[in-house]
Amino acid sequence: MTNTPLPADAPLLIMGATSGIGACTVDEALTRGHAVRAFARSADEMTPRDGLSLCAGDATDPEDVARALKGAGAVIYALGIKERLAMLWEEETLFSETTRILLAQMDAAEVTRLIIVTGFGAGRSKSAMSFVERTGHRAILGKPYADKDRQEKLIEQSSTDWTIVRPVILTKGDRAEVRVLRTPSEWRNGLISRKSVARHLIDTLEGDLDIKSDVVIAR
Repeated sequence: MTNTPLPADAPLLIMGATSGIGACTVDEALTRGHAVRAFARSADEMTPRDGLSLCAGDATDPEDVARALKGAGAVIYALGIKERLAMLWEEETLFSETTRILLAQMDAAEVTRLIIVTGFGAGRSKSAMSFVERTGHRAILGKPYADKDRQEKLIEQSSTDWTIVRPVILTKGDRAEVRVLRTPSEWRNGLISRKSVARHLIDTLEGDLDIKSDVVIAR
């Protein structure tokens, strides 16, 4: 039996459901018996499964997000961007823009629980990086992570029951136990598989863990 704070029959909305951590989270949630609403531009191309409803839409469109939130009990945000050379110099706004829209629509829909994936090096976890880590991270991921900083500020200022989850370097490994680093003195870099991140996201949902807290997770 699943221990979950979700209202009866209320689906879990997973944003960014077709790839990476989002796709792994869909699998994890369905395995544990949750009803899942998968939201992504190409969600209608996903294979139908018991407990899964597909909601194709654009996270930058308030109407699409409002439609996805209708009747949802909680939200897991796992949107990402495709790595490209231009991200070295182009300003990134996807994370903050979609989060601003999501928070407004969650408020309108009276959906309060939000678990959101950013990354190690975003927000105040940046201070846990060594000089070498910060230098390399800023050179390659400076623009996306500047937007993740803006994103985290929006979340922290919101009225939602938010949890910020920052995975360290992602791998394609198997699902494994996760070490949850809750205090800044513990924060460090490392490796973690996407499947393990998904496991932790659903653990966080089911246990109602770390509300209004930011954590780093590693293997």
